[in-house]
Amino acid sequence: MMTSIRTMVIGAFVLTLLAVPQAHAQISRNPTSVNVNAQGATTVFLTFGNLHGYVTDEALWCGELISAEPDIGNKCDPSTIFGSLPLRFDLSQTSGQDGFTDIMSIPPSVARRAYQAVLAGAKPSFFYVRRFIDPDGRGPDQYVTVTCRITGGGARVPFSLVDVKVSFAGDEEVLVIGAGDEPPPLSAKIIYTGTGRLVGRWEVVLPSEESPKVQDLLTEATLPIELRDRQKLYTELGRFNEFLPPTGEYTLAGPDVESLPNELVGFYQILLRIEASSDQAGDARLGALGAAQILVHSGAVAGFPMPILRYFVGNPLAVTRPDPDADMQLLDPAANDALNRDRAPSFSWSGMGNAVVYQLEVEDPSGGMVLSALVSAPNTSYDSPEWLVDRLGEAGLRWRVIALGLEGGMVGITSWRGHTWAPQ
Repeated sequence: MMTSIRTMVIGAFVLTLLAVPQAHAQISRNPTSVNVNAQGATTVFLTFGNLHGYVTDEALWCGELISAEPDIGNKCDPSTIFGSLPLRFDLSQTSGQDGFTDIMSIPPSVARRAYQAVLAGAKPSFFYVRRFIDPDGRGPDQYVTVTCRITGGGARVPFSLVDVKVSFAGDEEVLVIGAGDEPPPLSAKIIYTGTGRLVGRWEVVLPSEESPKVQDLLTEATLPIELRDRQKLYTELGRFNEFLPPTGEYTLAGPDVESLPNELVGFYQILLRIEASSDQAGDARLGALGAAQILVHSGAVAGFPMPILRYFVGNPLAVTRPDPDADMQLLDPAANDALNRDRAPSFSWSGMGNAVVYQLEVEDPSGGMVLSALVSAPNTSYDSPEWLVDRLGEAGLRWRVIALGLEGGMVGITSWRGHTWAPQ
């Protein structure tokens, strides 16, 4: 009898435990706080662990936090939101054991609003809040916070690249060289935060090779550790290992132009490949709490792919520059159209029968080159990368198309067409 009663009591106790909702372990993050530049963009490599099936949702920056009850953690006070992580900058990927990596790309607009709040009396810090949801809807939402401490952008800020422009010397509209000729010297102008070693190499994609994908153009420190050795490799032109002091700007010399291939007719692509380096201010640890964690180097992290520099080997330009709009017309966006800043623009134009390739050029209204893209004929359209809008100023853009023939000569060129941004 006593045994039967004991069994009944234990059974009731077990049923009671099963009826009680199970506690959800808090999602971990590393680092928990970082220094950021008050006067511009900052990019930080973050790791998250203990996801237990949760998936990431929105990411916000804000000045104050409030309790997320009945959910877990603290969420942004809606009255103090500085901005959200643009979808085009969201490079988060699963990584490690039950975790993922996140590239926190703080736009200058968010840094500016945070700095203005400090001038108005707020604390010299703000918050990055990642929301995680249970896809099955059985668990509460979780809000994971990283504290961003506002600094002057010196050595204690993570070593990150916030802008990179690669170009040849001179101002040629289209770089075409004859077989056996050397192109002019090239260099990369790099805007960065923090300080560290810039380590990497220059590579060239030959005309017969497959073009790199977006993942191949990201800096190594931007990728999850499992993908860092999977980027496609091309012919190496030269290596570099430079120390960058906390000055924020550096011009990296390109490879020896004698190493650039110039015998085969066709288009060549020069790639700037940046390898991960140790960064005391930004390195993170990946892994679940209580488990062995992996140190992930994040020096030279960037929230965008590295630009490609192209040149064409053929016969020197041997034709007279054609009159603007003689045989080729810009189609879309139409003249006088105001463009939506929420999405990257697409461009299209009428084709030319003797064109082999088209070069699309996009500038800011002051004439600063922002994008130069090559499109093989007979294609006559181009979807611009998502980062283009962020590289352009508030005034809008202008664009044109140049057509090149079989031997590299210019066979057509359009006039510039300008656009402003539509009011938001």
